[in-house]
Amino acid sequence: MTQNSPRPDAGWLERLPGDRLLAEVSLWSADLGRLVEDTARVEPESDIFHIDVADGHFAPAMLFFPDLVARIRAVTARPLHVHLMVADAILVSQAEQFAEAGADVISVHVENATAGEALAAIRRRGLVAGVVLKLETPVATATEHLSEIGLLTLLGTRIGVKGQGLDPAAEPRLRQAAAMIENGRQAGRILLAADGGIREATVPGLRAAGAQTVVLGSLMFGAADLAKRMAWVRGLPIPNPAR
Repeated sequence: MTQNSPRPDAGWLERLPGDRLLAEVSLWSADLGRLVEDTARVEPESDIFHIDVADGHFAPAMLFFPDLVARIRAVTARPLHVHLMVADAILVSQAEQFAEAGADVISVHVENATAGEALAAIRRRGLVAGVVLKLETPVATATEHLSEIGLLTLLGTRIGVKGQGLDPAAEPRLRQAAAMIENGRQAGRILLAADGGIREATVPGLRAAGAQTVVLGSLMFGAADLAKRMAWVRGLPIPNPAR
């Protein structure tokens, strides 16, 4: 990462809109042969860029690397969220490498035995730390990390496989997580994110269940009218805690 690379201003997380659903855009769904151009095309409608990293062991895919993040960092000031799906043996070193490449928030899985060490390394870098839960992991597992994170992501599908339908457990898990965050409220903001199974038919239910941001892939990059699609996303009502 060069010193002249654009970055979001300090305190960007707290300044993200709280009165609408945020658009976290997965670059896994971009045209990878024209990644810089595709990033620029959707940037005006994006709040956060989401970059999946997988080693082929912790998750079946093999995805993205630090040099790619550095390239994206050079062309956007939007926050870059790196989601690490890697084995314990490399988790901390990967966190350090992606921090150096220009990530603004790095999320690790609570299922990693070295998650706590990685979160500490991320925070030492002055970055926002996040945790991610696999579909089968109890939501309460994240409780011990609430004081360390600014982002909690719940997967609604099996890890690292594109094109799956949303699991029926996704919405109840979001409601549980939203209540957990509210009951264990810390001084800083914690965004609740839904990742996986994001379709036009599923986004309203995920929002109603408490999602504050959703990881958008084909809904974003495949939209015939991107501005109209994003106006719809942003117009979804604020969740009602009483539901």
